[in-house]
Amino acid sequence: MKLLIGDSLSNEGVKILEKVKGLKVDVNTGLKPDELKKIIKDYDAIVIRSATKLTADVLKEAKNLKYIGRAGVGLDNVDLEAATKQGIIVMNAPGGNTISTAEHTVSMILALSRNIPQAHASTSGGNWERKKFMGAEVYGKTLGIVGLGKIGTAVAKRALAFGMKIVAYDPFISLEVAKQLGVEIVELKDLFPKVDYITVHTPLSDETKHMISDKQFAAMKNGVKVINCARGGIIDEVALIKAIDSGKVSGCAMDVFETEPPGKESPLLKSDKIIRTPHIGASTEEAQVSVAIEIAHTIKDALTDNVIKNAANFPCVEAEVCEVLSPYIALSEKMGELACQLFDGRINKVVVDYNGQIAELKNESATIAVVKGLLTPVVREMVNYVNAKSLAKERGIKVKVSESTSSEEEFVNLITVKVSDGKSDLLICGTLSSNNQPRIVKINDFYVEAKPEGHMLFMRNSDLPGVIGAIGTILGNNKVNIATMTFGRTEVGGDALSVVNIDSPLSAKILEEIKKAKHIKSVKLIKL
Repeated sequence: MKLLIGDSLSNEGVKILEKVKGLKVDVNTGLKPDELKKIIKDYDAIVIRSATKLTADVLKEAKNLKYIGRAGVGLDNVDLEAATKQGIIVMNAPGGNTISTAEHTVSMILALSRNIPQAHASTSGGNWERKKFMGAEVYGKTLGIVGLGKIGTAVAKRALAFGMKIVAYDPFISLEVAKQLGVEIVELKDLFPKVDYITVHTPLSDETKHMISDKQFAAMKNGVKVINCARGGIIDEVALIKAIDSGKVSGCAMDVFETEPPGKESPLLKSDKIIRTPHIGASTEEAQVSVAIEIAHTIKDALTDNVIKNAANFPCVEAEVCEVLSPYIALSEKMGELACQLFDGRINKVVVDYNGQIAELKNESATIAVVKGLLTPVVREMVNYVNAKSLAKERGIKVKVSESTSSEEEFVNLITVKVSDGKSDLLICGTLSSNNQPRIVKINDFYVEAKPEGHMLFMRNSDLPGVIGAIGTILGNNKVNIATMTFGRTEVGGDALSVVNIDSPLSAKILEEIKKAKHIKSVKLIKL
């Protein structure tokens, strides 16, 4: 495998990637788009920061690219739609710069309140203008936070320590969580008239672009102070200048701009009521090391273990939940792949049931893993975690999910995959062993104890003495080693299911010999 580091990355992150067995790491920074287009086809993954632009035009040449890692939060420099269409998983490092950005935001609030940059410039110029730079305390003031994610929450905690009151807008935060934090949740329109300061901490999207514009400024208090350390474009800069000129906004602090860097004639650079920094919210030594380490581990896990974390175009889960769910994702993919190879019909429906404690987790990624596994034997490398459900839909396969928090029989956690062609069904149940290894515990009516890995023989046979011995003899005579064997039956002397893990593939001749053995009803050779 080959990985390209396209932007400057802290050595701590580079070292993690260089230690990955079987991974060749190339550090090649400062590439122009045409230069990148010529070489990107050679790489399985790329790690970038802000400088490299992965446009649709560039990604079109990335024939082998599977993963994009952004050492930071924003993905403005990645064409997410183009990447998704090509089945490229795009991952970022959302936690690495939380503290640095939150601290920069609070620094901006304090700098605005005490006119620190203006007073510094005046004093450095030989002046002593104490009265001119009369400030205000933040204590007792109300801070409005738009977006109460990790950074917004970190800002809230620090502002609360200063004795500020916090009101926030975030449609995805529960009232209970906000209450525990000490924050009042309000609708966006109700936030503006309440606050003395307003800071935004949302991604930039079609929904959030210019979410604060003329109408919103008009609803604010006179003399409000505005801070943007999130993304340029969330605040309408033309409307902002008008609000500053009118006195509605008494001060503004900006770390981000709609165009970066802003043009030299931009009014944003001329007003003495605006504090400006060059997108340095995440520019601390600690943050750069943190995001480098985070994205390095994320890419490493994806390349070596197919564990997807922090993906923008793949419904993964938070890191701490992902740690719990990852072995279930691996199990789910194996179950899907097994179902495809065992089922004889044309699958048009798959039902995934989560039973027990696992039902309380965010299982979308495990469901996608089932679908990916189901399609892998058919379309091979064309399917991945990003496009699996889309490909299933194209093929007329309906995917349904059910959940139950009650445990199923003796299994604390159980995943059941049922595939159907409308006439017949195949049911497979799986769980994890005590050391988190995938195992198949039931196939249709037969309880088994099978490891879903490598070469596997599935045999329907009569439950009679000598059958297993005969199979063992055939395999032994052909120098095929048996790794494990498991058996299940519905009743004594009735039908049985035998599952044999073998260390090497079988020739057509050996397989035919097994099929002709006495009391063998059907045989399938599976490769996982």
